[in-house]
Amino acid sequence: MIVLRIWGTNWGTNLLFMASLKYFLRESKTDFSSIYLRFKHGTNFDFKISTEIKIPKDRWSDSKQQILVTDLVDYRTINSKLKELDLYINDEFEKSKISQETIILNQSWLKNLINKFFNRSEVDDVSKKEIYFSEFIVSFIEDSKTKRNRLGNPIKPRTIQHYNTTLNKINQFENHTNIKLKIIDVDLKFHSRFIEFLEKNQKLNPNTIGGYIDDIKLFINYADRKDLKINKETKTSEFYSPTNKTQDIYLNEEEINSIYKHKFEDDYLDNARDWFIIGLRTGLRISDFLKLSNKNLNEGFIELQTIKTDFPVIIPIHQQVQSILDKRKGKFPRTISDQKFNSYIKIVCEKVGLNEVVFGAKMVETNVIENNKKKIIHRKKAGNFPKYELVSSHICRRSFATNLYGKIDTLTIMKITGHKTESQFLSYIKITPKQYAEKLKEYWRKNESLV
Repeated sequence: MIVLRIWGTNWGTNLLFMASLKYFLRESKTDFSSIYLRFKHGTNFDFKISTEIKIPKDRWSDSKQQILVTDLVDYRTINSKLKELDLYINDEFEKSKISQETIILNQSWLKNLINKFFNRSEVDDVSKKEIYFSEFIVSFIEDSKTKRNRLGNPIKPRTIQHYNTTLNKINQFENHTNIKLKIIDVDLKFHSRFIEFLEKNQKLNPNTIGGYIDDIKLFINYADRKDLKINKETKTSEFYSPTNKTQDIYLNEEEINSIYKHKFEDDYLDNARDWFIIGLRTGLRISDFLKLSNKNLNEGFIELQTIKTDFPVIIPIHQQVQSILDKRKGKFPRTISDQKFNSYIKIVCEKVGLNEVVFGAKMVETNVIENNKKKIIHRKKAGNFPKYELVSSHICRRSFATNLYGKIDTLTIMKITGHKTESQFLSYIKITPKQYAEKLKEYWRKNESLV
């Protein structure tokens, strides 16, 4: 090590040489390598230490001392930070020469400078939960497992699952930007960069992104109630949750009847069609209707406790559903997985002839970056497609609600679909302005005799 202000012959001689800083990658068996820096001054010292920044090892230019263009990390921000770090370390080194304090130049000195530059600090586990955003979310999720909501009910597992998904997106954002977020760092700048990351790198639609922002607002509000330091920008209207008008379709009565009446030669399609009709005529989620069995039948009604809402539902058996049960000697169709159901009903609708080109959104394969690795996932893509390509399990509840709307009172439909507010229900159904006008026209026609 070198102790400044205790000058020796070697030190004096080496004053003729400038200190040099160079970045390099260490060999790695993975696709990503850490950026190291070498800080050298003649024969006085030669330090090599990690910046703790990981990048794709095939995207580093040693001659340019920068990361080449890549979608795997935020290369522009990192390159800028590396230049700033170079200047910062050299500046601190020059200051140390004239410091009135005894400064020991060693690996620890350099490591402390790097940590200070990146605003890193060594804190205990308790303090981490009160400083760092991801650690705070982890503690929030753990607390949620024993919490109760304002109605006194436990937090639902699906809600906690969504919290965990939001945490994963925060972790992926930190890996992408090489930033360790503090609670106080959640501001409008973070809001903008996080949304951009989810849109461009994760290929997510506005409604999905809005769900993650809603969770982040919830986390921050809780931190505020715990008297932790937050950025007040999260309380402004600019810290919004993105949303967009959904592109979902529904099946009308004529289409449903054509599916019901069609004769399928393949048993697997006949089985899938029967489940499809049951979903369309009960308005249940796929997680509920594919699990129906004879124990759910009770004197002309289907009775069950729904999985998502844990809400008791009683539905009269539609004549088409009863016909299916009769065909199968009083039993429900053969059990299939959600994935096979979604795949088979597209074939069912194609064979029935639902090939009209309509505007909607369907799931397509796309590449995203997760944990610094490329991954093929499925995301919704809006456009004009044959109707059968847009069909999925979600169409069952939406068709059920849309076809009954205006024929029976809204509250009755909501009790079956599980919508808690009428505004939520009305945004869910797919009635066009023209259809509303047709309903009014039909109402006036029926009441002409009263005039």
